[in-house]
Amino acid sequence: VQLQASGGGVVQVGGSLRLSCTASRLSFSGYNMAWFRQPPGKEREAVAAIGWSASRTYYADSVKGRFTISRDNAKNTVFLQMNTLKPEDTAVYYCAAGSSWIGVLPRTTDFRSWGQGTQVTVSS
Repeated sequence: VQLQASGGGVVQVGGSLRLSCTASRLSFSGYNMAWFRQPPGKEREAVAAIGWSASRTYYADSVKGRFTISRDNAKNTVFLQMNTLKPEDTAVYYCAAGSSWIGVLPRTTDFRSWGQGTQVTVSS
């Protein structure tokens, strides 16, 4: 399984970025997908997740109303649209795939496959 994340970069406060994560060697449509992030010196946290059928989503309180997760099963790709970015959104963002997400809060242990991470820096 390979997950390739892209779309990170440097953006000013209030700007937008769209992260993409494309999966290969994976039955993508059968997996839950998620975005986690790890700010400098902090633990990895769940940002957003989407169920295999896209009927179920999760957003961290800190990003609700600003971030949108979506998926295109035909292209084996999950997206994270990030709007109204804040300095506290600065982190390395990781996409992840898994089949064990049952509770409300996605846990790192619910996702077995991880991308390499893409840096998002929001400058003030």
